[in-house]
Amino acid sequence: MPDHATSTDPAVQAQLDRLTMLSPGKDVLGLERIATLLERLGNPHHHLPPVFHVSGTNGKGSTCAFLRGAIEAAGLTAHVYSSPHLVRFNERIRVAGRLIDNTTLSALLSEVLDHAEGLEASFFEVTTAVAFCAFARTKADACIVEVGLGGRLDATNVLTKPVACGIASLGLDHEAFLLAAEDGVPDMPPLDRIAFEKAGIAKSGAPLVTQKYSASMGSTVAAQASLHNAVLHVRGDSWDAAVYDGRLHYRDATGKLNLPLPRMPGAHQADNAALAIAMLRHQSAIHIPEAALSAAMEWTRWPARMQLLASGPLTELLPEGSNIWLDGGHNPDAGAAIAKTLEDGPSVHVIIGMLENKDANGFLAPFAHKIETLTAVPIAGHTHHNPKDLTNVARSKLQIADARPASNVTAALEFRAAQKGPSNVLICGSLYLAGEVLRLNDQVPD
Repeated sequence: MPDHATSTDPAVQAQLDRLTMLSPGKDVLGLERIATLLERLGNPHHHLPPVFHVSGTNGKGSTCAFLRGAIEAAGLTAHVYSSPHLVRFNERIRVAGRLIDNTTLSALLSEVLDHAEGLEASFFEVTTAVAFCAFARTKADACIVEVGLGGRLDATNVLTKPVACGIASLGLDHEAFLLAAEDGVPDMPPLDRIAFEKAGIAKSGAPLVTQKYSASMGSTVAAQASLHNAVLHVRGDSWDAAVYDGRLHYRDATGKLNLPLPRMPGAHQADNAALAIAMLRHQSAIHIPEAALSAAMEWTRWPARMQLLASGPLTELLPEGSNIWLDGGHNPDAGAAIAKTLEDGPSVHVIIGMLENKDANGFLAPFAHKIETLTAVPIAGHTHHNPKDLTNVARSKLQIADARPASNVTAALEFRAAQKGPSNVLICGSLYLAGEVLRLNDQVPD
């Protein structure tokens, strides 16, 4: 699925238009193009502050957010590269704590695109090169890099000397790319192949910190760690964490921590926070005191992850007392995480839009019993499930009788507002849809 980006800044938009014209317009895996492009630019990725590299199917963005929260709580600065953006392209590149400004962004896009002539570099490869150039030219104490797609062949995997690598939750997503047959890659079950790809970020001598997976997936990750001479730290072995008595209890070889629970909604956020803590405590390039880890639990936010929308044009469409929750999850594991979050709460009115290559039934099934009504909407500018098809799935496979299509999110909320009384609404199914919702509600991430 190709990336899309627009900007209100004319100089940035001119370069984004140029990028759209020059890139192949699709996801492309492989390291040859990005390596050549970076070499032409002077190999900026070799001149970064200590790098934390994070892969995974779900939770890698939140893990990166917790890393940043802890590093900044310690009084240090961090560069952050993440994807996709929700509203503004600038969200992908945070330079020493601040989103990249338009003047710097347009200049770097121009420079990188000049050097990319003839390479057919993808949107993500050019963006990665822009980020590494920005990071190499601005001082910071750490650099946090989120994998875009997979790991082994992702453009970010040109990084050679991270101080810590982490793998978040693993599950099925982007199967068309990550499960494709490839010479030299052993045939294995789908989830093991996902683990193989994600663990491809392992680097010689660097700690590879992971969550706990099934036995076969764990063996696959361990084999990759061994192949790359990485130092493997598996949850439940060299470190662990548990939630009880309203606290997050963490332990590893250096001691135990008793921390507040993350303020971010969702039980799964404790797992993401624990992975970030383990990554920080299994490296020695920077020191993060316990007080900073504790503060990060309270401070860290990550938009469109069970986010309660603030007062704005969209929320004001509903009667007083209503709530609108926003989540960009779009695969079965994300659906399971949503189910846990909704477990002890009231039923919800779901507004959903999903890209065509996503498993709608697999995503909705875990929390179908909590869905009072479902309204399906399109995702403008992207190839998506037809809303009528989504409503058919809801009715025939999930027994959600009250399901209907709508032309857009605003229309769906207006229909909900016409019903009497306050509503609990969950808008979900796509990060692209989430970005549009944040834009419409005047909540642009900063």
